[in-house]
Amino acid sequence: MRPTVLLFDIDGTLVTTGGAGRRSMDFAFEQLHGRRDACDSFSMSGMTDRAIVRKALNIIGAADSTEAIDAVIAAYLAHLTEEVRRVDDERYRVFPGMREAVREARSRTGFAVGLGTGNVREGARVKLERVGIYDQFAFGGFGCDAEDRVELIRCGAKAGAALLGAPVEDCRVVVIGDTPKDVHAARGIGAECIGVGTGTYTAEALLEAGANVAYPDFTHREAMTVLLGGR
Repeated sequence: MRPTVLLFDIDGTLVTTGGAGRRSMDFAFEQLHGRRDACDSFSMSGMTDRAIVRKALNIIGAADSTEAIDAVIAAYLAHLTEEVRRVDDERYRVFPGMREAVREARSRTGFAVGLGTGNVREGARVKLERVGIYDQFAFGGFGCDAEDRVELIRCGAKAGAALLGAPVEDCRVVVIGDTPKDVHAARGIGAECIGVGTGTYTAEALLEAGANVAYPDFTHREAMTVLLGGR
């Protein structure tokens, strides 16, 4: 078995947050720019936090400088901490099969289990600590590492390979995600992609986008086998 790096997306893949992230971004734009509707005209699915902010700033005609983006992200994180606390357990949960998948992969020799997410690192921590799984991921590629999703996945792959003590070129890298952007990012670095239809897109749509395999959720009988390198 080749050394294996697993990169799990967060929103729509590992967890649903009951809309806490979207509300927090809306509140941040209202606070700083008086525009709670800045993100209404586009889908955030699969976008990095910084790309979301840049696009929304452009839509409302505001400067998209590094400083302007940083300010919105800081306000977003402040709101996120409160919004995550407010969501009830029925709407804020880990998707079926994901706790088991992460736990099983972590128990295997030669596996590095990390995150591949458009969330900035602090946002990832806030979202995953709520459901008690943030400490299951030793590394990741985050939205603060790169605004482009391909590049943040590359960062995550390199970090996982370093933990395994192997060149990234010698590793099997697998991205687990719920959007075509996850699929395209995986393809962009020559990685495999396992799609899950727990977010906005169906498993069929993810297969059409180029995922190696895709399942309605991770309780599918083949999902764990494929994740761990079997067929």
